[in-house]
Amino acid sequence: MGVEIERKFLVRGDDWRALGEARLMRQGYLSTDPDRTVRVRIEGESATMTIKGRSVGASRGEWEYAIPLADAAELLDRLCLQPLIEKYRRRIAHAGMLWEVDEFLGANAGLVVAEIELASEDQAFDRPAWVAAEVTDERRYFNSNLIRLPYSQW
Repeated sequence: MGVEIERKFLVRGDDWRALGEARLMRQGYLSTDPDRTVRVRIEGESATMTIKGRSVGASRGEWEYAIPLADAAELLDRLCLQPLIEKYRRRIAHAGMLWEVDEFLGANAGLVVAEIELASEDQAFDRPAWVAAEVTDERRYFNSNLIRLPYSQW
């Protein structure tokens, strides 16, 4: 079993914008059940299907597989719950770690979240100046929940 250990933070200011190339992502969910989310994602010319288990702290089971781009496009358009999540992602290296900063579009516009994947829940890391409050345990920030209750409705 794969395990994802990820922490999420809000982002402040705009300094992060100049630190990484923005790549558009489209993603949708076949299941948003907290015990088993199933996500389809297109980023550039590649596509994946990801299955995640229930979060316990910052950890959860994760299985990710490459799928054909045409299949992903059809799943997003025909079977995934609507609306889809669209966002720009920047991958930013800082102090030996990789941060992923997501700037959401559409009904979630205005929301910017930074994520960092860790080897263990207690792994130490240096926070960039543009990283603000931690929201790891706040379920409303889960992408799978943003389709049901978008940021614009908070």
